[in-house]
Amino acid sequence: MSNKKLSKEAYGGVHGKDYVPYITDKNKSGMNMKVIIIGIILAAVFAASTAYSGMKAGLTVAAGIPGSIIGSALISVFAKQKGILGKNLVQGMASGGESVASGMIFVLPAVILIGSKLSFIEGLIVGVAGVLFGIGVTALVYKFLIVEEHGKLMYPESMAIAETLVASDTGGDSVKYMGIGFAISGVITLITTSFLNVANNVISIVGNKFYKFKMELEVNPLLLGIGFIVGLDVSLTMFAGSILANLGVMPLIGYFSDMAKDGIPIWNDAAAEIANMDVNAISGSYLKYIGAGMMIFGGVIGAVKLIPTIISSIKETMKAKSSSSNGEGSSVKFMLILGVLFAIVGSVLISDGILMAVVGVIISLILAALFVIVSGRLTGTIGTSNLPVSGMTIASLVIITLIFVIMGWTDLKDNRSLLLFATFIVVAIAMAGGYSQSQKSTYIIGGKKSEMDKAFLISGIVGVIVVVGTLIILADQLAITGDKPPFALPQANLMATLTSGITSGKLPWVMIIVGLILGLVMFFLKLPIMTVAIGFYLPISTTSIILVGALIRVLIEKTTKNKENRDAKVSNGVSLSSGLVAGGSIIGLIGIIFKVSGLVTPGEPTGFAAGNGMATILLVVLVVLTYLFINKYKAKKK
Repeated sequence: MSNKKLSKEAYGGVHGKDYVPYITDKNKSGMNMKVIIIGIILAAVFAASTAYSGMKAGLTVAAGIPGSIIGSALISVFAKQKGILGKNLVQGMASGGESVASGMIFVLPAVILIGSKLSFIEGLIVGVAGVLFGIGVTALVYKFLIVEEHGKLMYPESMAIAETLVASDTGGDSVKYMGIGFAISGVITLITTSFLNVANNVISIVGNKFYKFKMELEVNPLLLGIGFIVGLDVSLTMFAGSILANLGVMPLIGYFSDMAKDGIPIWNDAAAEIANMDVNAISGSYLKYIGAGMMIFGGVIGAVKLIPTIISSIKETMKAKSSSSNGEGSSVKFMLILGVLFAIVGSVLISDGILMAVVGVIISLILAALFVIVSGRLTGTIGTSNLPVSGMTIASLVIITLIFVIMGWTDLKDNRSLLLFATFIVVAIAMAGGYSQSQKSTYIIGGKKSEMDKAFLISGIVGVIVVVGTLIILADQLAITGDKPPFALPQANLMATLTSGITSGKLPWVMIIVGLILGLVMFFLKLPIMTVAIGFYLPISTTSIILVGALIRVLIEKTTKNKENRDAKVSNGVSLSSGLVAGGSIIGLIGIIFKVSGLVTPGEPTGFAAGNGMATILLVVLVVLTYLFINKYKAKKK
């Protein structure tokens, strides 16, 4: 039996134990083999899509809402009898795949970036250990986070997911718009990337003489979709970081480099002279490290700001120790013990000696346990989309790196080991956020916690397999540097720079300190340091198209006076943008796999198709199609 809509008590006003969920039949199950298969497919798709888009743009899109929309449609067709409970499990599994990917891409690609090899079995064991440990620790404090704090911890994205599931009769429109976005993104990605590569998609204006600067825009539907979803504030802040880097600091460094005498080499490239640096050399050898300093400062400040939350979380966790003493407690403890065992096995595999394995696993388990609890609690306040995973990861990585240096473990092999230890931590942190978000929606809807435990675990393991496999397939593409690398990898580049620089003692401290000072100035001005820093670090071609997506959203909002129409258009726009992200990610990933395997041999654009004119036409087509499809909505007359 169910109500017609979510009650106001879903948002608080009653104690958690007295809340009456949407589905009141406690014996009703949402799980069967069809639901699990649908969930596994969505977990794999969202893991691959998130890995690709995250490595490309440094941003990821939460899978809860698009997962609930697609899942509702698929359950309605293939497992209708499981209804809203089945739909909820499927969206949770979509979130599980996305959570793993959004964590792993922060650190694991850095193994490739430092010049080492990534082993599938090592990545698998470390990733699965993080999944098990993250879920196990968060499940221990389930009662406190979800039930006791009902109405206090709001879980904004969980409530949006629950509302989407309840209003699944509107899912038809959402699925339609996602399909339109996927088609638009798929076609443009097909002709501009590794599939066909018959048209240039970068509008580029570069100054290499008096004023050395770079102004570019990549016509990428995936990035435009991300811009629409994250909105103007985030997009504009990132773009501001890119302007500072490419139109401010770059010309300044270029001005001084022109004064350099012949024969003076770039600090990290003895074969290149400072006097002959172009904008790409300035960016790769100097701006990158200033951006790294900004990101380090932002990460450390983010971690320091979490200290009160860490203290209160630990206190509440000690009080909530007995919260899993019900019938499900044994399975949760088993999951946690299994996570620790996997972590121990993984540490032996990735370490150069027993002492490193023991030290590494102890530090990793302590840091992971600490930040997992914080992650679960913060999700209740700000949701997973805004979870400061980067800050917690940077803080953890700095601690591990310093301990490794003290122990004398400083060569390439040791650096690889510490990055794999950090991968375990970041996966656990990311899984904790996704798990607590999915369990809150389960609690609100009236599903079984034990069913979501199993579904989320399965999706997490699927996500690990997909992401590690994807990284190994794309290893050669990830290692490409220079003018236009296929993947920006801002976070992984930072991790590689940080660990290899500290362990080798060759970190360019002047540039890092300049970045730290810029971060300090932004902190005093109360600016979002990490967002500006990512914009500083990313290519301006990436942040400019993200801004275009945000501006389309602003145009829709400003030109639609009727509130009902405006809300519906923005909602449809988010669905279409999710389709743009999915289409660009999946088609782009398939294209690169085909290229690497030799199934396709893309050419190079020639003539008009290779210039700014072609890219401008593609931009106009993309913007016009996106705007027209979103803007055509009219409220249905009652």
